[in-house]
Amino acid sequence: MSQPLTGKVALVAGATRGAGRGIAVELGAAGATVYVTGRSTRARRSEYDRPETIEDTADLVTEAGGRGVAVPVDHLEPDQVEALVDRIDREQGRLDVLVNDIWGGENLFEWEAPVWEHDLERGLRLLRLAVETHAVTSHHALPLLLRRPGGLVVEVTDGTADYNRDHYRVSFFYDLAKTSVLRMAFALGHELGPRGATAVALTPGWLRSEIMLDHYGVREENWRDALTATPHFAISETPRYAGRAVAALAADPDVARHNGRSLSSGGLAREYGFTDLDGSRPDAWRYLVEVQDPGKPADVTGYR
Repeated sequence: MSQPLTGKVALVAGATRGAGRGIAVELGAAGATVYVTGRSTRARRSEYDRPETIEDTADLVTEAGGRGVAVPVDHLEPDQVEALVDRIDREQGRLDVLVNDIWGGENLFEWEAPVWEHDLERGLRLLRLAVETHAVTSHHALPLLLRRPGGLVVEVTDGTADYNRDHYRVSFFYDLAKTSVLRMAFALGHELGPRGATAVALTPGWLRSEIMLDHYGVREENWRDALTATPHFAISETPRYAGRAVAALAADPDVARHNGRSLSSGGLAREYGFTDLDGSRPDAWRYLVEVQDPGKPADVTGYR
């Protein structure tokens, strides 16, 4: 199995579950040493109170062929992030890939609630978890990443820049959080490009995360049973699909051509030729625009 990232070091901030876990595992499969962070450990759960842990993610990275290192970190605490980066520097002396996937807002946003009706404390907490954490992590990690040319920063969000520009996303606070992350990648591109590194925003499509599967009462093995209730779920993808997108970017010697851009897992699959675990190439954002949003019947023909 080809491992183009052998010798590379990655930090996936927010790798407990979902896209972060999928990204960490695929970076490991490509041969990287991957530091995985989050607040849910085998000794203590975050307020999500879910079973997934960063130790489990690190084990999956190692099983995939890389080396997973679990480090408990609250990315709202600058001292903890600084200590994390110092540890990576001490142990590895380099950082080649930074993935900012910290989110933590799944239980905080309220669907279609206008800002004056949305719980203010929960909304502001969402913004801190989804935006401030990324800024804190970049502040401390980028000097190490810039020590060698060719570094890559991936800001993980929900929605492409084109889609989010024209569509209201869930609520004021959710919309602001996801659009802010897109802009972070754009701004980082301006700051990193002249210094030999690349920053991009990446959105998965409709993600079959652990939480989403639980929502539909299915497992990855029988996820299609959810189509009875939600036919458009047929376009969904595994977290590993976004992981393969990041691994492809990290292995691309010409990745700088993407600097500052908004990218999607489906779009990158067409460009780099990777597939999801089932061998398909779901293109969720094109499907949303051309099928789901216009109210057409669910039909993924030509979209995966």
